[in-house]
Amino acid sequence: MSLPADWIDKIFTKLTLAYGRDFLGRWEGLEESAVKADWSHELAGFESHPDAIAYALAHLPIKPPTVLEFRAIARLAPPPPLPRLEAPRADPQRVAEALQRLGPILQGTSTRGGKDWAHAIVNRAMSGERVTPNSLRVAREALGIPKGGRP
Repeated sequence: MSLPADWIDKIFTKLTLAYGRDFLGRWEGLEESAVKADWSHELAGFESHPDAIAYALAHLPIKPPTVLEFRAIARLAPPPPLPRLEAPRADPQRVAEALQRLGPILQGTSTRGGKDWAHAIVNRAMSGERVTPNSLRVAREALGIPKGGRP
């Protein structure tokens, strides 16, 4: 769908004010209605992206642009910001359980030198629970257990 004629008129007014006869002189000898119809056709699709037209008008080159140059500038417009989603709320019960497990570490009463987390990961893996390879590797490194070795 072509860009509405009133939009083209506004673009031409802005470009005429910015460049004067240098802009209008590009089409000397051509019917203005034919030139505007071409601009309308070439800028089809931008009616749903008026910010791109505004961007192009705000970022004009030194010389008066052709319709293809103007369209290329409009295509450089940054996309509109996406709506942001609110961060999910933490489940209070899960937070309380995690803090309870971390209690000895946070209070400094750990009997394993602050590496209870590593022992827990290794023990989970040894009991057959699925543990990510990277978590197990880091836990073993923290405990000084060689790869494939037992604690």
